Amino acid sequence: MKMSNTISRRLHRSLIVFPALALVVTVGCVSSSGAAPSPDAKKTTTTLKKKKVVTATTIAKGAVLSDSTALSVLATITVQNEYKTGYSHSLFKHWIDANGNGCDTREEVLIAESQSKPQVDAYGCKVIEGDWLSPYDNVMHTNPSNLDIDHMIPLKEAWDSGAWKWSAAQRQTFANDLSDPRALIAVTAGQNRSKSDRDPSNWIPPQKSYVCTYLSEWVAIKARWNLSMDQSEFGRIKNLLTASCATSTIAPWGTAPASPATAVTTPPTAGTSPTVASATTLAPVVTTPNATPIDSTVPAVVSGVREVKPVRCKKAEFGQTGQYQGVPYVCSDQRKDGTAYAAGYFMWRPA
Repeated sequence: MKMSNTISRRLHRSLIVFPALALVVTVGCVSSSGAAPSPDAKKTTTTLKKKKVVTATTIAKGAVLSDSTALSVLATITVQNEYKTGYSHSLFKHWIDANGNGCDTREEVLIAESQSKPQVDAYGCKVIEGDWLSPYDNVMHTNPSNLDIDHMIPLKEAWDSGAWKWSAAQRQTFANDLSDPRALIAVTAGQNRSKSDRDPSNWIPPQKSYVCTYLSEWVAIKARWNLSMDQSEFGRIKNLLTASCATSTIAPWGTAPASPATAVTTPPTAGTSPTVASATTLAPVVTTPNATPIDSTVPAVVSGVREVKPVRCKKAEFGQTGQYQGVPYVCSDQRKDGTAYAAGYFMWRPA
C-alpha cells in the first residue's frame, strides 16, 4: 500500500511537469519566429534605428559640402595622437617637374603667384624677377631668392597626421601639389622658417588679417587629404575660428587625390614606410572666402571702397574690384599684360 502511494505521487508530479515543459517550448518557438520579440530584442532594434538617424544627419569624414563653414569641416576631421616615428624629409620627394615643361614645382609656384609677368631664364626655367606679396607678413618681394615655397601643411606634420601610411608616390604628389593653389605658397623665407613644422596650436601668421584665411586653408587641406589632428591643434583652431572666423566658409573647388584606399592599422617601424595603394577616385577640395580678420581694428572697407591685398582671390570674386594702398585692383585670372595665371589661380592685381 505504501509503495502504491509513492508511485501515485510520482505520476502526479509528472503530469504537472510535462505540460510546463511543453509551454516553455511553445513560447520559445513563438519568440524565435519574431511574432513576440523579447525586451532585449526590442532594445537592440531601437539602438540601430538611432544610429541610422545620426549617420544620415552627420557630415562624413573627409566630405566637404557646398557652402560648409570652416567649423563644420573641422568637425569631420579625426582627432587622434600623432605618429612621431620614422619621419625623414627624403620621404617626400620634391621639387619635381611633374608636367615635363622644364620648370620644377618651386619655379611653377613663383611663376603662378607673381603679380607681374615674371622674368624667367629660358635655360633651366629659373625665375629671376617678379612681384610677390607674402601674405604671412604682408611684405612685397621682387627677388625670388628672398622667398620660400611653404607647404601649408608642413611635410613632417603631414607624416605625423597620416602620411606615414601613404605610398611614396602619394607623398610625392602631396609635396608637389599644384592642383590646389592653397597647398603651396610663396612667402618670406624667414616666415617659412619661423613656422617650420609647427601647427596652428603654436604658430599662426603675424599678419592678423590673414589668420582666418590661414586657418580655413589649413582645415581644407587636412580634410582634403584625410589627415588627422591632435587634440591641441584641433582645440586651438576651433577656438580661433569660433572667436573670429565663424562665418569663414569652405566650398568645393577643383579636384584632388583622395586618401589611401587601404588603411594601415599597424604603424611602421622607425625608418620604414609601408606601401599603400592610393585611391583613384578624386575628392572635392575646398577654398576659403575672405573672412573677418582676427584683429577687428583692421577695416574691411575704406571710404566705401573694398580694401584688398595682391594675393589670391576666389573664383566667385572674378571681376570684383577693390583697392590696395589707394590703387584700384580687380580679381582676375590674367595679369594686367594679358598673360594668364596658372590654371585655378585667381589673383587680385592692379586694374
